[in-house]
Amino acid sequence: MNQSSENMPTFFRFEDLRIYHKALDYVSWVQDISILMPDTDHTGFKLAFNQASREIAFNIAEGSARNKAQFIYHLKIAKSAIRQCLVFTSLAHNNHYITDEQEDNGRNQLMEMTKMLGALITSLQKAAEASEQYDDHRQPPKSY
Repeated sequence: MNQSSENMPTFFRFEDLRIYHKALDYVSWVQDISILMPDTDHTGFKLAFNQASREIAFNIAEGSARNKAQFIYHLKIAKSAIRQCLVFTSLAHNNHYITDEQEDNGRNQLMEMTKMLGALITSLQKAAEASEQYDDHRQPPKSY
């Protein structure tokens, strides 16, 4: 990829978000550790863990195409998926599917994404409030 195309915004806004790329990295991490889990799992644990990890990225992508309030809603759903992934990570560790180091790695990724999503949500909420205040000032005075 040449230098000029690296600085151009993408067609899909979510691809410009660092949190989206962190979420994709986490999906890859979950896929990699899933290989370590037994194939005899009849509970659907691996499938559910992988699905929860993908929900983080899916909700960031889906919400970015919406208005600010809906984007915030989807980001909050992504945070819920992060909490699900934390439970899956703990269960994987408790069942000795992953090592202490892998659990720490997963937890650290989840904490970082939670902080990033929180900051993005706060930023969007402030922008929405500022926009509402601007709109309130532009409306004609009410007549009684």
